[in-house]
This record gives sequence, structure tokens and C-alpha cells, in this order.
Amino acid sequence: MAQIISKDEFLKFQKKWGDRVVEIGKLYLEKKEYKQAAIELVDSLYGYNEGTVLFKPTRAQHKEFRLTARSAVSYFIGHDNEYSEDTGFALQPWVKVRFVNSGFIFDSNYAITMGNYFFTDLEGREKKVEFTFGLFRSENGNLKINLHHSSIPYLHPKHGN
Repeated sequence: MAQIISKDEFLKFQKKWGDRVVEIGKLYLEKKEYKQAAIELVDSLYGYNEGTVLFKPTRAQHKEFRLTARSAVSYFIGHDNEYSEDTGFALQPWVKVRFVNSGFIFDSNYAITMGNYFFTDLEGREKKVEFTFGLFRSENGNLKINLHHSSIPYLHPKHGN
């Protein structure tokens, strides 16, 4: 029987994901191995090598669903002709990612949360984005993403934010 995913594990996983996104941007600015860091983020934190992953990134319009590891890497760092709209979300760069979870569902080998995450840029401005993450425990015991939806909050035409 699989070990149930705990809230603490989920929170640590989110921090790791955010730290990895920040690291990619830092490496890009330093002209270091940011491409390899993006590949490692996708390989180690997403479950593409173990099954289906449903990933809907924030800044994707024409190829909005990323069902392969290659397409996910492209979203984070761009420079892939098959996904020409990608400019590299992680290359912004961001200096901090902060999660505010709205709620969790824990069920045996699977856990889901949704809420807002806030990406801080070099000038200290935060960008609010809505998310849903679904995690499963892989056969080697590591947590992996198989559901990731991200979107810009709705802006009501009469009321603004």
C-alpha cells in the first residue's frame, strides 16, 4: 500500500518547484546551464516518464496544453521552434515564488491543491497567478506532478482587480 502524501510533503514540494523556477532564471542571467536546469526540473518534478501529465501553463495561447516533457521544458525556457510562442516563463527572471493554498484533497497516493502563487520579479513586483497542482507518489517514493493548471486571475471589466 502506498504511503499517503502529507500536507507537509506537499508544501515542501511546492517550495522546491518555486526554488527551481527561480534557479533557472538566475542561471540564465549568469549565462550558465539554465537549459539543463529546466530539463532537470521537468524530469524530476513532473511525471511525464511515468504516465500522463496534464499541464496548462499561464502564458500559452496557441499550444496551450503541454502533454510532453519537451513541451513543458519549452514553456519554462523557450527557444523551441515547435512552440514558437514560448518566451521562457522561468527566464523572466523571478527572484521568489510564494504559494497561498486555498485547500487540499488527500486520497491515498494522490493529492491536489489550488490557490494563488505570487512570482516576484527583479524590481520586487509580485505577479499573482492562480494554480491547481495534482501530485502522485512515484514508484521510487518521490512526489511528481501529473496535473498543473495555471491562469491569470479574471479581471472584471467594470471593477478591475
